[in-house]
Amino acid sequence: MLSVEEARARIVGPLRPTPAEIVSLPEAWGRVLAGPMHARLTQPPADVSAMDGYALRAADGRAGARVAVVGHAPAGRPFPGQVGPGEAIRLFTGSVVPEGADCVLPQEDVDRDGDWITAREAARVGRHIRRAGQDFRQGAPLLPAGTRLGARAIGLIAAANHPWVAVHRQPRIAILATGDEIVLPGEPLAAGGIVSSNAHALAGLIRAGGGIPSVLPIAPDDPAAIASVADRLSAFDLLLTTGGASVGEHDLVQSSLATRGFALDFWRIAMRPGKPLLFGRLGDMPVLGLPGNPVSAFVCAFLFLLPALNRLNGLADDAMQPVEARLAAPVAANDRRADHLRASLATDATGALVATPFDRQDSSLLVLLADAGCLILRPPHAPALQAGAAVPVLRLDLGGL
Repeated sequence: MLSVEEARARIVGPLRPTPAEIVSLPEAWGRVLAGPMHARLTQPPADVSAMDGYALRAADGRAGARVAVVGHAPAGRPFPGQVGPGEAIRLFTGSVVPEGADCVLPQEDVDRDGDWITAREAARVGRHIRRAGQDFRQGAPLLPAGTRLGARAIGLIAAANHPWVAVHRQPRIAILATGDEIVLPGEPLAAGGIVSSNAHALAGLIRAGGGIPSVLPIAPDDPAAIASVADRLSAFDLLLTTGGASVGEHDLVQSSLATRGFALDFWRIAMRPGKPLLFGRLGDMPVLGLPGNPVSAFVCAFLFLLPALNRLNGLADDAMQPVEARLAAPVAANDRRADHLRASLATDATGALVATPFDRQDSSLLVLLADAGCLILRPPHAPALQAGAAVPVLRLDLGGL
C-alpha cells in the first residue's frame, strides 16, 4: 500500500493548471492569478496631503506664527498657483500639495480667524505629506502569478488601474455517487436504503477549494451505467467517484471504467480512514475514486482532492501545512496505517491550540465529522502519547469546510 505522501504526489504531480481567462474585478475574488500584476500608474500620482489642514512652508509655520490663507484645494482640484512666503492653502485628505509648500499643518493644530491661521504647533518639513509613488510606481510588480485573490489583493489591483484580470479557469469537477442503496435527499427511502450525503459534502469542499462541482445522477451497481459516465466528461477536468472503489463483488467503478480505457495507477493507501482509494486516468481525464463511507470520503477528499484543486487552479503551493496543537487527552499507539483522528479544536489561555480526539472514530459518524475542528495526524507506528504532548494537526475549521 502507498503512503499518504506518495499517493498525493502521484495524484497531484501530473496535473497542470487550467487555462487562463479574463474576468472583471467583481468576479475575481477567490480566483488565482494566471500571470503577474504590474501597476499601470503611480500611486499616489503626486504629493498629497495625509490630513485635513493647511499647506505652507515650514519656515513660516513656527508655533504662534500667523499665516494668510490665500486659497483652497479640495481633493481632485489642485491649487493652480504656488505657495509663497507667509501663505497657506486649505487642503483636505488626498488634496495635491501645491508647489512651494513643504509641509501640512493639521486643522486641529491651528486657530483660524477669517483668512488667517495661527499655528499652535510648529510645522516640520515633510510632515503629513504622502509622496508621489509612496505606495507604488508605474510598472512596479504588485502580485506574482499563482496568488489567490482576496479582498485586499483585489483592492490593490483596482488601485493599480486594472478593471480586468487574467486568472485560471475554475476547475470543473464531475461527482459520481454509485450504489443501488443510495438515493438523493428527500426521495423515498426503500428498505436497506441510505440517503446520499457524499456528493453534496464533496460539492461543498470543491467550492471551498475554488472549483465548480457538478453532481451527476446516481449510478446504480450496473457496469454499463457506470461505464456510460465516461461518455459525458468532455466538459470536466477531473472525475470524482464515491463508493465502489474497492474490489468487492459490488465495487464496480474500476472494472466498469476499464471497458472505456481506464488505466489504474493505484487503489490502496496505508491510511485510516480511507484505505480503498482509487486513482487512474480515462485518457487525459484524472479519475479519483473515494470510499463510500462518508467520513472516509471526506477525509480522502480533504487530503487528496484539495491539493489537486490547488494545482489545477494554478496555486504556487499545493502542499497541506499542518500546525502544532497540544493533546487534551491521551492517544494510543498507532499501527502500520497513517491515522487521521477527528478532534475538536480550541485555544487555551495562552492562545495555543488544544486538540481533543473524539472517543469514537468510526468512518460513518457524520455528527462527529461536522463537529471536528481538525484531524490529528498519527504516522504509522507512532507511539502512545499522553495529554499535553505536541501533535501535528490539519485544520478543518477554516475556509468554509
